[in-house]
Amino acid sequence: MERRFIVAKNPDPDSTLPYLVWLPVSAEGLVLRTRDSWPRTSKLFCYRGGDEWIPGLEIIDDVRVQVCERRGVAIDLVLDRRQENRSQFVFTRLKGGREAIFWQSARTTRASRPGVRVPGRRASSLPTVRITVDTRERYPYKFASQQAEVARGPLPVGDYGVHHEDVLVGVVERKSIADLSKGLTDGGLQFQMAEMAALPRAAVVVEERYSAVFKHEYVSGGVLADLLARLQVRYPSVPIVFCDTRVLAEEWTFRFLGAALAARVEEPESPEAPKQWID
Repeated sequence: MERRFIVAKNPDPDSTLPYLVWLPVSAEGLVLRTRDSWPRTSKLFCYRGGDEWIPGLEIIDDVRVQVCERRGVAIDLVLDRRQENRSQFVFTRLKGGREAIFWQSARTTRASRPGVRVPGRRASSLPTVRITVDTRERYPYKFASQQAEVARGPLPVGDYGVHHEDVLVGVVERKSIADLSKGLTDGGLQFQMAEMAALPRAAVVVEERYSAVFKHEYVSGGVLADLLARLQVRYPSVPIVFCDTRVLAEEWTFRFLGAALAARVEEPESPEAPKQWID
């Protein structure tokens, strides 16, 4: 059964939270009350809205869900649309033990923290690897020293990807140490990894040594290392790999994408990518 994310008007006229949200996070689902239909300018405080969805409500939003998974203290939500498609529900406890639920997006997370600043061998014995470079990627890898064919095209997530029979089967997100630090501190990277976790194979490659994490000019290395570790534990299926230089990062990306494609070709019975990754 197709999972849907639904926002409706709260039928209770006396409520200060005018919207109800339906999250298909389990077989029973989760109903929340909140004050807006999406966290656009700030985090939204939510209350549980009952055990069941009320039929006949005035629907404000109804979108197909790509990802809706509980991971630790958060529910990651990725919707099948271009804008306002990624958000997160964070569960915590206030003083006295009362539950608090905050609905946030990448934009609102950034706003809440304004001060935080090769060899030529074939890949997996494949004759060649056709790599799609996302159209938004600036100064991309050219893979000139590898047995690869490169084409520009839109990717739903990641900077580099490979397809098998029009299905996106592997992606790599490229990060400089500055990009990694920014993504960790403003929360943007966790939303990217939540979306990549829905793919059969995905990874993040960093054009630096791990030691560079501890040399950030403005943020404590210990803080960044802790954020990085927490993110990797939350999304174990999306490895974060450090390569010493851009050249080695390019080589690693080529090898990873080649291996992802080879695995798909050799194991056709393996689970298919979600339908949203099919061109």
